[in-house]
Amino acid sequence: MGSGLVAVTGGSGFCGGVVARAAAVAGATVVCLGRRPGPVGEHRYWDAARTTPDLAGADVVLHLAAAVGDPPPGRASEAAFRAVNVDGTARLLEAAGDRPVVWVSSASVYAPAGPEPISEDHPLGGMTAYGRTKAAGERLALDAGAVVLRPRAVYGAGDPHLLPRLRRVVRGGRAWLPGPDVALSLTAVENLADACLAATGWPAGVYNIADAVAYQRDAVVGAVCGVPVAHLPISLVRAAAAVITRTARITRRPPLLSRYAVEQLTSPVTLDIGRARAQGWTPRRSFADFVETLPAIR
Repeated sequence: MGSGLVAVTGGSGFCGGVVARAAAVAGATVVCLGRRPGPVGEHRYWDAARTTPDLAGADVVLHLAAAVGDPPPGRASEAAFRAVNVDGTARLLEAAGDRPVVWVSSASVYAPAGPEPISEDHPLGGMTAYGRTKAAGERLALDAGAVVLRPRAVYGAGDPHLLPRLRRVVRGGRAWLPGPDVALSLTAVENLADACLAATGWPAGVYNIADAVAYQRDAVVGAVCGVPVAHLPISLVRAAAAVITRTARITRRPPLLSRYAVEQLTSPVTLDIGRARAQGWTPRRSFADFVETLPAIR
């Protein structure tokens, strides 16, 4: 990463904010594009669902703006996510022209896999509006010659999604999880930020981004929640998720427990990060580093 002007979309979000700060520390002049200002640099308003971003003067574009989450099923959710993750991507790529673009995707685009590490060539098959629209946005980015990064379950201080969701499983002094323990890849937000800055010089294509090793689910949840882990039958949890999802279709509110969430907790999902390592990127942070900060951020 040089000292030029770096445009970071979604700079007011969790990942985008960390990336924007990292770019500034690396010596770049930062412009944050989004509906709200980022933590550093100039703010240029951009509604990814409706308008074209102002990239004037930018040398590099790091695209982290996205519609995220596990929304209620239905056409309305699909359309809302598509407006940002697909249509917004198209507008961004048109504005970027021949500038280098790093497009941050997600491992949620992958179809279900077995216990073997998932390579970038694994079939796609997102289970949610988020996964499907990120996959569609990816295709546009790749066609335009961008670098696409696929992190999984990004965590860190200030995370508004993964860690709060994990803490909801605590009842009666136990963290209740479905089925037996499984191995999972996670991505420290600092590792993602390092990859975003480094990837501006990588060949176009797709790269998995995760911590150096996979973790055992029960150990992660126990550390985050600060309580012992207990197990529930997978069949029982899946049945509950089906009922809750049907209710969400009626209420049009995000389900507290979805089929996707159950699969994320019960299927071993580990990423092969060899392709990114071959470019010289090395994940420097681990979940153990994050656990050391937990007493201060709980």
